[in-house]
Amino acid sequence: MAEEVEPCGVLSHLRVVEIGSSAATSYCARLFADFGADVQKVEPPAGDPLRSSAPLTPGGQSPWFAFLNLNKSSVIVDAKDPEAVTRFTSLVHDCDVLIDGRDVASADCVPIDIAAICQRRPKLIYLGASWFAHDGPYSGFVATDSTVRALAGLIKLAGPAEGPPVHAPDFQTGILSGLWGFIAAISSVLAIMQGGAGRTWSLSIFESALTASEYLMSESVAHSDVIRRMGVNRFWPGFPLGIYETKDGWLGVTTVTPAQWWAFCDMLGLSQLRDDPSLAFGKDRLLDAERIERQFMPRLRDRTAREWFVEGMKRKIPLVPVPTIFDLLNNIEKRERGAIVPVRFGKEDGLTAGSMQRLTLTPPIRGGSVPDPGEQRCVARKRMRLTDAGSNTAMSIKTGMQPLCGTRVIDFSMGWAGPLCTRTLADLGAEVIKIEAVQYPDWWRGVDRSPAYVQSQMYEKTLRFCIMNRNKCGITIDLTRSRGCALAKGLVAKADIVVDNYSVGVLPRFGLGYDVLKSLNPRLVMVSMSAFGTNSINRECRAYGSTLEQGSGYPGVVGGPDGPPVMSHTAFGDPVGGLNGCAAVLIAMVHARSTGQGQFIDLAQVECMIPFAAPWITLQSIGGAAPKRYGNRHPQFVPHGCFRCAGEDNWIVIAVTDPDMWRRLASIIGRPDWAADASLNSAEARRCVENEIETVIAAWTLSRDADEVMSELQAVKVAAGVARFPIDLLNDRQLKSRDFLQQIERAFIGVHSQPSMPIREDARPFAIRTPAPTLGQHNREVLSRILGLSDADIDQLQKENIIGTTMLSEGGLTNQGGVGQVGSAVSTRTS
Repeated sequence: MAEEVEPCGVLSHLRVVEIGSSAATSYCARLFADFGADVQKVEPPAGDPLRSSAPLTPGGQSPWFAFLNLNKSSVIVDAKDPEAVTRFTSLVHDCDVLIDGRDVASADCVPIDIAAICQRRPKLIYLGASWFAHDGPYSGFVATDSTVRALAGLIKLAGPAEGPPVHAPDFQTGILSGLWGFIAAISSVLAIMQGGAGRTWSLSIFESALTASEYLMSESVAHSDVIRRMGVNRFWPGFPLGIYETKDGWLGVTTVTPAQWWAFCDMLGLSQLRDDPSLAFGKDRLLDAERIERQFMPRLRDRTAREWFVEGMKRKIPLVPVPTIFDLLNNIEKRERGAIVPVRFGKEDGLTAGSMQRLTLTPPIRGGSVPDPGEQRCVARKRMRLTDAGSNTAMSIKTGMQPLCGTRVIDFSMGWAGPLCTRTLADLGAEVIKIEAVQYPDWWRGVDRSPAYVQSQMYEKTLRFCIMNRNKCGITIDLTRSRGCALAKGLVAKADIVVDNYSVGVLPRFGLGYDVLKSLNPRLVMVSMSAFGTNSINRECRAYGSTLEQGSGYPGVVGGPDGPPVMSHTAFGDPVGGLNGCAAVLIAMVHARSTGQGQFIDLAQVECMIPFAAPWITLQSIGGAAPKRYGNRHPQFVPHGCFRCAGEDNWIVIAVTDPDMWRRLASIIGRPDWAADASLNSAEARRCVENEIETVIAAWTLSRDADEVMSELQAVKVAAGVARFPIDLLNDRQLKSRDFLQQIERAFIGVHSQPSMPIREDARPFAIRTPAPTLGQHNREVLSRILGLSDADIDQLQKENIIGTTMLSEGGLTNQGGVGQVGSAVSTRTS
């Protein structure tokens, strides 16, 4: 799939100005810089506060800041200097995209009138980020990454069953919300290219974090009694789904389908477990997890993680070695693919996470430098303001229309990651045509093939599928049949985008690889969202969202210094991969709309998890030592932790970020002596008595209701967030006040809650237009409207089971005679 590479970044014609200080807006702007945009980062004379974010390198530099600000320019603006203010005003008025993090931290930014600027510049794209948006009961809350994750249901399910919940370092919400902000902004660029106006977006960091919780929110409706914290590296609904010790190294294990469980048992010689019909499904194995682990854990210690990995690939079991940061730094493939790139900042040279949007025709910049305060990058650019951009198509985006109206997407994805990518495109106005098969529909409809499951149409009753597939058309095509393949090619020929999250080789085996599809449609943008990438030595590895987290290196920086690598989520890689896939497609569409050239995107979902470990990668690449693991403590904030409250399994996360906040906390917990003690003003000094501080806080919270603790602390501006279960979010007062959960009715399900996007153009969220399709619901409409098939043609296709509306059971597949070929396709999927 080698193509001639363009010398300039695909976004090099754009000027982006970043103001304020937040990880979310910095990462959003970094995604523009990765593809050549002129990103001007506005800082106060003292520099962006994120420059001091710990942990720090031996030279006193922040690896987190370095990751967020690769290849930008820095502009110092002193609000007291009239000339600097004039230059700043001119810079803002001349940009294409204005990214505003002042609501998180103002960084002494000069006040500006956004409404007036947008009125003067009708094609300006503006994005403003805040922790909780400007309305609702949380709008005035002070926050940190960890307190927001607690409220978003991303902490309480991880860690020992008895507590406390274990949470990761502070580098999650900035990445998730930065991706959402970029998706909003780059989709607006596409709209302007079709004749549309500029757009003003608001981004809620809290709601962005819910992207990783919404699956479990939907599952909690039916399973609230079992979705709870079950122990370190143990998550509903799968088992085994975790990290286990081997003879050498740690091994990530995920078994979802009965076939994977049986193969796992065969691999370990555990025929008694394999032959027990009550253990065919993960949710049933979870009920007996302790007994089952006692049988297989000793056997895993007989061989190394690498040896088990090779054996797992032979048997099609999702197994993966859990790398250390040292392993990542020495992974040649990660460097060759640009997942880990060189970075220079200050006088130090190291490595950091590169761009995960691996476009093959217009690739991202690989590595670079981080600006010193006031430093400008000297790069020749082709400057063309979006004001000058006209419509390159017959259709123009009208005022009030969604930014991706007129874009057609063919969706060959299943599970969570791919469907989230295409759902986001659909939510933004694209026409998405989801292709399933009655032989093997989307596995999020269920993996049970029994006659009882099929006859009762349980495959139409899973909320998780409905959550991920709203606003889409749904058709069925048997891709293993030549006529079915021809139908798919006909649809692709009239599409803009193809999304595929099968494992490498599945679509090419059906004659639907990029080389074939490109010949039918040269302007086609196609993204392959495989686990490790199309050219990876591990490309045959089976994977789910859990596998992606396990194989990323991230679990190695989570948890205490003496414990195992710790997973944060049942399938963290899925939502992260989905958002990265969406961002990549939209970047490629900018090039396609400009030139008529499509391209292939080789997205490796495991690489999309690497940015969460970026600070530790940089730290070890410079200092050489393995990164310190802090548990629930923090490299910069003291105190910082998760504390038990009154009642059963109630917890609150508290974080102190500055001396004034420390004094307020000390006073409210009954230690005015600490508040008055100037020697405790610094975090370094408090770390010397951290155990004592935590003991006092724990005693204070233990007798109090968690929500009352949060209210008391927030009233005096101390960052605190109750650790919520996903089901709690269905009644969260902030989400209710903002109408975040929309009520939608669908056949077989009835009225149910659907989460909104965390990006908005006005006070209300984008309305959900249609519920998720039933199996093959739009066969007739799509095939007649797009391909011009007659009713007789469609009836014949249905008679031959090339299309249909009813899932086939195991018996039906056997009778059709195609189980082997179709089953092979599905067994190699990536979630």
